[in-house]
Amino acid sequence: MKNFKTILSILILVFVTQKSFSEMQVSANYAIIQDHLSGEILYEKDADTRIYPASMTKIMTTIVAFDFIKSGETSFDELIIVSENAWRMSQSGYSSMFIMLDDQVSVFDLLMGIIIVSGNDACVALAEGLSGNEAAFAVVMNEKAKEIGMEDTNFSNSSGISDPDNYSTVRDILKMSRYLIINYPEFYEYFKEKTFTWDRTGGDPITQGNRNPLLYKNIGVDGIKTGFLTVEKYSLSSSMLNKGRRINVVGSGFASKNSRSRESAKMLSWGYRTFDTVKIALKNSPIDSLKVWEGKKKIVEAVTFEDVYLSIPKRKKKSIKAVMEYTGPIKAPIRKGDKIGLLNIYINGELKKKVNLYSNENIKRANIFSRLFNSLNYLVWGDV
Repeated sequence: MKNFKTILSILILVFVTQKSFSEMQVSANYAIIQDHLSGEILYEKDADTRIYPASMTKIMTTIVAFDFIKSGETSFDELIIVSENAWRMSQSGYSSMFIMLDDQVSVFDLLMGIIIVSGNDACVALAEGLSGNEAAFAVVMNEKAKEIGMEDTNFSNSSGISDPDNYSTVRDILKMSRYLIINYPEFYEYFKEKTFTWDRTGGDPITQGNRNPLLYKNIGVDGIKTGFLTVEKYSLSSSMLNKGRRINVVGSGFASKNSRSRESAKMLSWGYRTFDTVKIALKNSPIDSLKVWEGKKKIVEAVTFEDVYLSIPKRKKKSIKAVMEYTGPIKAPIRKGDKIGLLNIYINGELKKKVNLYSNENIKRANIFSRLFNSLNYLVWGDV
């Protein structure tokens, strides 16, 4: 028979904020706000319209490089020879690290030149060094975009400079940004560095500041990447961590640098003020125990294979209830990882989310004498 077991009931007392969800106004052509832990979208404005991502493209450039490092195909210490193609990018008026022709630059320094000072020359040098040429590197970028689930994106170069075939959406940029933070937390730390000094060969050291204006506001922002193209105006993918909560924002089409900084900070702040993040379950952490039939153990621990969080508007009281649904008792044998039920999460009586529950252990079938005893016990007492 199917059983329902309430395992969590939380009453959250919250207060009405000064601005309700419907009153949110953003001075950008395209915008999206996300609760990082839950993954829920808190606000969006034309989030699926194609944009030119400009230097936000470099987020993917770094992700691909991190993949190469993780797989052992390169390392921070590998030296890459600067080609004329890469060197010319430092002479063209774009953001540059100012690498020099035929110099040998480490992968680490090139990454810092991309992450902190948004060097287009560093992007080209890294792409050529890791894939032979920039076009081949762009193929890997697009393969990674599909893996991440970016549905309307194409990368034609590693830097995001003007190219009609280099396009994305703010929703896709958000997916890419969140992927970086989740999968490469140790490398993501570099995105909050405010300066980078390039101790170049044959010249004085060059110190440049991070292009992200929100890093200097001391509001908890620790990334990610700015962008600018004349056709697209100003853009920014940003993320802010405050008291264990993280809000991600992507905006594009800001009219000015000041607008980009002001409006992005406003969106991040709005996400914190307007919503709470509620933890329901943690990955691989036992939630509860379910009864087992004909097993060497009488109960089995149930776990989720993902962290489960909810984003709750602070406009009024919300009641969250998590109910475990399963067909039980669960018959042995049970293998670790077997699906054994569902966690149904309700808000004010409305089903909000379903999460699969899995066995956290192997449970062998009991011997025949134990099974017979349990069967008789069930017939007499109605319980296993």
